[in-house]
Amino acid sequence: MTVKQHNGEGVRRAVFTPVDNRARVDTVVSRLGDAIELGLLADGEQLPGESELAGQLGVSTVTLREALMALRQQGLVITRRGRGGGSFVSLPEDPGEDRLRARLAAWSTEELRDLGDHWAAVSGAAARLAAQRTEPGDLQQLRRTLDELASAEEAAARSRVYGRFHVELAAAAQSARLTREQVALQTEVGALLCLVLGNDEYREEVSDRHRSVISAVQDGAYESARALAERCVQDSTARLITLRLAMPRTASGPRPLEGTHEQEPRPGRRRGDA
Repeated sequence: MTVKQHNGEGVRRAVFTPVDNRARVDTVVSRLGDAIELGLLADGEQLPGESELAGQLGVSTVTLREALMALRQQGLVITRRGRGGGSFVSLPEDPGEDRLRARLAAWSTEELRDLGDHWAAVSGAAARLAAQRTEPGDLQQLRRTLDELASAEEAAARSRVYGRFHVELAAAAQSARLTREQVALQTEVGALLCLVLGNDEYREEVSDRHRSVISAVQDGAYESARALAERCVQDSTARLITLRLAMPRTASGPRPLEGTHEQEPRPGRRRGDA
């Protein structure tokens, strides 16, 4: 099977860079699980062999095997035996609108605003550094992602590509830490964007904003790139807050687990572990 790999080397380096040398199994599960949920690793893509992947992540093969077992239990990885076998990415199903609305209802407007502030700070910093550090040829992946957003029909696909754009922007900044932080943020906000990206006009608006960010980065206009990236994120956050305010006061409940898709908890999961 031919798998479309749509991510640049910077993103892949951030995914497969060594985890903390004190890492436990849950840290590896978090790193790989986030990348799969956000589409940073393609559906059906074969992961490196156990020895190679353990070496890339800086963990023992025993730790890696336990992590892969946990990912299989979550349905994010499947294993095939025999010739041509190995561990393969399995993209999870997209949550329905009712489940997404329930997840949004579990956030207060203050929490959404705080999340938006954090997201804008990370995206703005990434855009500014990308404008200072990247070469024109390094922007090809961002342009491909922009084209994907323009052609994406379903809200879930649009939200995944939207999030990937910001992850790739951080990778263009040549900062593995910013890239991993953007991945962690997308596990919180990414799926919720399905609720606003089903609107074709807004999809076009986001595409225009992303195109402007790329142009500013290419021109080395770092302050403009920062402001444009921040504005894009702030507008998305404002739309989520508006949608949350329109919900009935009774629509509330316990905060769902972090992650693009609801699932069984990962051991010791917390933002920043990856």
